[in-house]
Amino acid sequence: MILVTGATGNIGSALLTELQALGAGPLRGLTRDIARAALPGGVEAVTGDFAETATLKPALEGARSLFLVSRMGSDAEIIEAAQQAGVEHVVLVSSITVQTHPHLGPARENLAVERLLQDSGMAWTILRPTQFASNALWWAGAIRAHETVRVPYADIGLPTIHPADIASVARVALTESGHHERTYALTGPERVTARQQVGAVAAALGRKVPFAEIGREEAHRQMADFLGAEAADAVLDLTGGDVNDELLMVRDTVARITGAPARTFQQWVSENARAFH
Repeated sequence: MILVTGATGNIGSALLTELQALGAGPLRGLTRDIARAALPGGVEAVTGDFAETATLKPALEGARSLFLVSRMGSDAEIIEAAQQAGVEHVVLVSSITVQTHPHLGPARENLAVERLLQDSGMAWTILRPTQFASNALWWAGAIRAHETVRVPYADIGLPTIHPADIASVARVALTESGHHERTYALTGPERVTARQQVGAVAAALGRKVPFAEIGREEAHRQMADFLGAEAADAVLDLTGGDVNDELLMVRDTVARITGAPARTFQQWVSENARAFH
């Protein structure tokens, strides 16, 4: 049994689709709202809340492999519950910031989760993706309202990754040998700037999308309202304020592990253009 947590999220839903198509059953998807979950056929849907670890125990019963996204709840309790349930292998989505920006608070938290898993006695595979293509959804409200998209560091390009590529690597790690005790840094196939991302959305919509570059101070005020001040600083460092060569590096890990080229940002936009209408 493979248990996929965050079953309706950007990565989890794509992972379950790939696992189901592969015939890698039995499969179980964990979601907080089972009534609204639309999982692939043949996937058992179970309800659970990371904030209440006790609710995860029924979902973990009989599971031998677990897909987990770091910092979704009380990680120590979740990992302990998985260990007690007899889970043998955990694929963990962490963050590339563990290696590119280890001084940042979120990176330290991700590293702590990685170490908890590595010390658990279970087999593990750690995935460290860079910025998600789906982060562009932050602009969806403004674009739908025909308002100006206002972003800092407009012309700094990061190797943005399609969430489905993270899912593809996770699928291989869960179903093929040779990936235990491995850590993989994952990126998209090319650097793409915020200006280019908005341009790709505009092309998909067939209309102009107003765009303006703003300073860090204004961006921090906007982000801090929903992320908090520390997280806003971290995001701004990672999107341009404190970039470094390692963060900017384009890696071939997705293609090497899955045998398929990493998807482009334009592919993500074409698949999700309806979110901006």
